[in-house]
Amino acid sequence: MEKFLDLTYNGLSSGAVYAALALSLVIIFQATRLVNFAQPAFALVSAYTAFAVIQATDSYWLGFGAALVVGALAGALVERVVIRPIASKSELNAIIVTLGLLLVVQGVIGMVWGSREHGLRYAFDYKGDFSPADVFAVASIAVVAVLVFVLYRFSPLGLRMRAAAFRPEAARLSGVKVGLMLTAGWAIASTIGALAGMLAGPPFLSPHSFDLVFVFAITAAVIGGLDSPFGAILGGLLMGLAMSYVSGYVGPEVATLAALVVVVLVLSLRPDGILSRPKARKV
Repeated sequence: MEKFLDLTYNGLSSGAVYAALALSLVIIFQATRLVNFAQPAFALVSAYTAFAVIQATDSYWLGFGAALVVGALAGALVERVVIRPIASKSELNAIIVTLGLLLVVQGVIGMVWGSREHGLRYAFDYKGDFSPADVFAVASIAVVAVLVFVLYRFSPLGLRMRAAAFRPEAARLSGVKVGLMLTAGWAIASTIGALAGMLAGPPFLSPHSFDLVFVFAITAAVIGGLDSPFGAILGGLLMGLAMSYVSGYVGPEVATLAALVVVVLVLSLRPDGILSRPKARKV
C-alpha cells in the first residue's frame, strides 16, 4: 500500500507537467487546427531564461516570472512573424515549420549554454513522498485550469477568442480582431508551456530535457481530446499516473511502450478523446 501511494504521488506530480504542456497544445489547436511541435521550444527558452536570471539574482521567483513573460512573448512573436504568413497556405507547411523551429531552438541553446546539464532549482523542497515541490506542481495546474475556465466562459476576451477560433469570418463581421485573438491564444498557450518548463526542468536542464515530456504531453492531449482543454488536463494526470504505475510495478524501460498502447486503445475506442461528444452525422 505504501508503494502504491508513493507511485500515486509521483504520478500526480509528473502528470501535472504533462497536463500543462498538453493544455498549451490544445489551446493552439483549438485556435488554428495546428499541432504545435514548437511548444517544447517555448518551454526550453523559458526555462533557460529562468536559469540565467536565477544565476544572476539568486532569486527563484524572479526567474519564474521572467520565464512566464518570455514564454508569452515568444509565443506571440512566433505566431505573428512565423506562423501567420504560412498557416493560411498549408497546415502541413506550418507543422513542418514548428518542428524545424524546435530543432533550431535546441541547436541555438546548445551553442549558447552547451549541451551539458545545468542545475535548475525547484520552487520548494523536493524531498519526501509528496514534497512541497509536488504540491506546487499540482496546485499550479489546478489554478491554471480554473483561470482557463473563467477566461473562456465568463470573460469578453475568452468569448472573442472562441469566436475567432470557431467562426473567424462571422467574428470579423462582428468586429472581432481575429488576428489579435489568435496571437493572444498563442501567448496564453506559450505561457502555460513555460510553466510546464519550470515544473519539468529541475533538477537538471539540457537542450533535450523536454523531448520525452513532449511525447507524453501530446499523448495526453490525444487521450483527452485535442478540442478539450479539460480533457488535456485529465489526460495529463491519467498519463502521469499510468506511467508511474507501469514504471513502479513493471519497469521504467516499458513506460514509453505503455504510452503507445494507451494511445492506440484510445484512438480505437474514442478517436476524438475520452471527453469528446458523439457527433451527429448527416446522411
